[in-house]
Amino acid sequence: MLKKFCGALLLVSLILCGCGKKQEVTNDTLTSIRQKDILTVGVKVDTPPFGYLDKKGNNIGFDIDLARFVAKKILGDPDKIAFVPVNTTNRIMKLTSGEVDMIAATMSITPQRQIILDFSIPYHTAGQAIMVPKQSDITSLSDLEDRKAIIVYGSTVEQGLRSNVPNIQIIGYKTYPEAYQALKTGKADAMIADDTILLGFAMNDPNVKILPKRYSKEPYALVFRKGEESEKLLRTVNIELEEALNRGEIRQMKAKWGIN
Repeated sequence: MLKKFCGALLLVSLILCGCGKKQEVTNDTLTSIRQKDILTVGVKVDTPPFGYLDKKGNNIGFDIDLARFVAKKILGDPDKIAFVPVNTTNRIMKLTSGEVDMIAATMSITPQRQIILDFSIPYHTAGQAIMVPKQSDITSLSDLEDRKAIIVYGSTVEQGLRSNVPNIQIIGYKTYPEAYQALKTGKADAMIADDTILLGFAMNDPNVKILPKRYSKEPYALVFRKGEESEKLLRTVNIELEEALNRGEIRQMKAKWGIN
């Protein structure tokens, strides 16, 4: 009887151990994505031509295509993807909290951000530019002395502005559409952001113009949580991204969306 009891107890223990292994949660993001069979990506929904919504509410844009490219490479299907809307203010929080696996949202690499985040190799280089009303007499950054300029919180613009134009009056907004509407309604004299973002507004609005000079280089990259959990995913993405750059696939994606 004792042998039978011990045998039954051993069997139950083995079953419980087996169940425990099946439920074990990995800290490796790439493995976790493959187990879930879906890639969750934080993307913008208001920043054409990189990330925005079409008339039916579908996510479209260059960053959307790039995210689908990654999904295809790691899961074998570009549609095994879930998009989570983010903006310049909340995108880091959405990533570090675990709500998304990756960010594809016009995010540039900076030394400060590299302290808390991991970045892929760059896929595009933007430059900060100035957008003004068509009839404005502003021709350069120095003309903004004692004038009002609009930025979006969380971008890399503000620090450079205060350094180069000490007396500028900066007005911040949470999203680019809000900032653009503020410029259109005369709440400031100029809007400053990455040229590729400003292009999305200017290409459909003959009443604004983008000044020709660029005031920075902003290398865009895909973004991941910092640390060992992202190492395999980052390494895999970088290999695929570099091959796509070398084959000209990224250039073709840019051409599709009118990005130089």
